[in-house]
Amino acid sequence: MNRDSLVEINFDGIVGPSHNYAGLSLGNLAATAHAGTASYPRAAALQGLAKMRHNLGLGLAQGFFVPLPRPNLGFLDRLGAEESTDAALTAAAWSASSMWTANAATVSPAPDTADGRCHLTPANLVTMPHRAQEWPDTARQLAVAFADEAHFAIHQPVPPSFGDEGAANHMRLCAGHDQPGVEVFVFGRSGGPFPARQHEQSSRAVARLHGLDPARTLFIEQNPAAIAAGAFHNDVVSVANGSVLFTHAEAFADQASAIERMREAFPALEVVEVPSAEVSLADAIRSYLFNAQLVTLPSGETALIVPTECREVPAVARYLDGLVKGNGPIRHVFPVDVRQSMANGGGPACLRLRVVADPDTVDPRFMLDEAKADRIEQVIAASWPEQIDPADIGQPALLAAVVSARARLLESLGLDILG
Repeated sequence: MNRDSLVEINFDGIVGPSHNYAGLSLGNLAATAHAGTASYPRAAALQGLAKMRHNLGLGLAQGFFVPLPRPNLGFLDRLGAEESTDAALTAAAWSASSMWTANAATVSPAPDTADGRCHLTPANLVTMPHRAQEWPDTARQLAVAFADEAHFAIHQPVPPSFGDEGAANHMRLCAGHDQPGVEVFVFGRSGGPFPARQHEQSSRAVARLHGLDPARTLFIEQNPAAIAAGAFHNDVVSVANGSVLFTHAEAFADQASAIERMREAFPALEVVEVPSAEVSLADAIRSYLFNAQLVTLPSGETALIVPTECREVPAVARYLDGLVKGNGPIRHVFPVDVRQSMANGGGPACLRLRVVADPDTVDPRFMLDEAKADRIEQVIAASWPEQIDPADIGQPALLAAVVSARARLLESLGLDILG
């Protein structure tokens, strides 16, 4: 393996043509708040694509995953249900939630693993029925995108006895993406009225499967109060990149101990901790300040890619203004518009899976450039439904439109194999 060729690639999920607001995700405050409202799949997909173009423009490596096949009528068949008999199950079968690829898998780069390959474990997502159906198709797509077994190893999901929600609960600290790092797995316990989705045993199983060095692997508990406040994944209250940890002061169950353990394992750690007095937990979750992409620009500077909602929450806007003016490690803040995703509880970080790899080892059909972005945009503009009302879910006309739209996308990308 030539480590000099390793870079971080963000693989964003293209928002699927069945994107709708059914409020299926307990503990996701945005999703439940918008349940039953009209959605705009075309706008959602174009917003996501614009974010990818923005990151390309910053000089970042950018990939994508295609939407999973929806509606998943096989899901209903296995439950002995029909679309007309159970609205919640029907909505689950139509869910476009696979667009949040931070939940697709947990990824350990080659410099961290015993066999020197990049390891990926698809998340079982068992806590929520609309997401638990995703992993077989996700695994199939990962197997195509990362088929080079000399560089990648793809595992089966952790058994469903233990919930696993993927990279949204995983952080990596490193001197450079091509250098050995410290992998931090954040698990949850009871979150008041909401379920804790990441089980400690799942995190430990993934670390073992990936062949990680125990001396460079940490398991840290998420703050139950954060889960109860609506931080259903760690990446709603904390994100890391390189040597920088950007975290809310109430992210972890024992904040001081968590940071001390990270610093002991990775002495070069730079912590940017946002005090509750400056940004409350509620404002952090409402704005998705931490569900941001913390990235290293080609210049070597660290930047934060945040949702535009951060500029609309006064305390968060003030904090970000001070952050950029200060002398800390985060030098730039770039707002992006992903409002359709945000209304369903997914910000910029939810929409991407980080994979450290040599781009030449990835199936090129999954790598984005401007010409391919143009092609994707043309298909979305011509085929994605403009609007979906709650009453449309399950209707034959919408079913035909959704299936046809996805088929056109796959054909345009040469990915009919995933049909």
